[in-house]
Amino acid sequence: MVFGGKVVALNRIIRKRVLGPAVKLIEVESPLIAKKVQPGQFVMLRVHEKGERIPMTISDYDRQKGTVTIIFQEVGKTTMLLGRLEEGDSILDLVGPLGKPTDLQGLERVVAIAGGLGVALVFSQIKELHRRNSKVDCIIGARNKDLVLLEEEIEPFCTNLYIVTDDGSRGERGFVTDVLKRLLDEGRRYDRAIAVGPLNMMKVVSDLTRQYGLPTVVSMNPIMVDGTGMCGCCRLTVGGQIKFACVDGPEFDGHLVDFDEVIKRTAMYWEEEKIAVELLQQRL
Repeated sequence: MVFGGKVVALNRIIRKRVLGPAVKLIEVESPLIAKKVQPGQFVMLRVHEKGERIPMTISDYDRQKGTVTIIFQEVGKTTMLLGRLEEGDSILDLVGPLGKPTDLQGLERVVAIAGGLGVALVFSQIKELHRRNSKVDCIIGARNKDLVLLEEEIEPFCTNLYIVTDDGSRGERGFVTDVLKRLLDEGRRYDRAIAVGPLNMMKVVSDLTRQYGLPTVVSMNPIMVDGTGMCGCCRLTVGGQIKFACVDGPEFDGHLVDFDEVIKRTAMYWEEEKIAVELLQQRL
């Protein structure tokens, strides 16, 4: 297609970076998605015609270049296949933007808590908040220094940036909730907390902020499958009501999400996922 006076190949990877162990960044030419996407939204992609469709958070976008950026970790069969693509290769299908954008209206001061790969989603939100002249304190947590992602990229958009690792190899030693509790106990006041990361992390953050009466939004991207509401696999209970992460979210009030239910359901197909990876590795 023609974009900005030049011909672009849809879904072609124009930039690829290795960010950490099995963590990769790809920037993809997709002008129509880049034109419409807002922070918090995602795409569905399919690597090849016999592959499964998986949801991927859009971590950044450039409307002028007509590109979207995706950051992912090779943890399953499809992400491993995606990681094998190089610059110049194309993704077969890329559909989006999907999901509801993050509601950032009227927020003057925000604390963003990102665990592991959750920083990929928080990045676009923080950039937009900075554009709106909001003040953002960001807490990035990881198991070790090698898994701390986008620190240099995200710092210019933060009022304060805190790094914490489980083993203390980078920043403070401990967990994101340790830093968050300290800030709240010091008297920091925020309009909202945004928490993105592993389900257990978002649960603990929500439990903490509930005690302080701090409104908290969490992203339920980890439980999505088809992205259109058809499969029902991303069903969750929010405030006693059934919701679907892909069409009703992916963001919800963290104080209302039944995390115990969601965590239990996400472990249902662990054995099948393990077998799929083992079969793929045998063929490589």
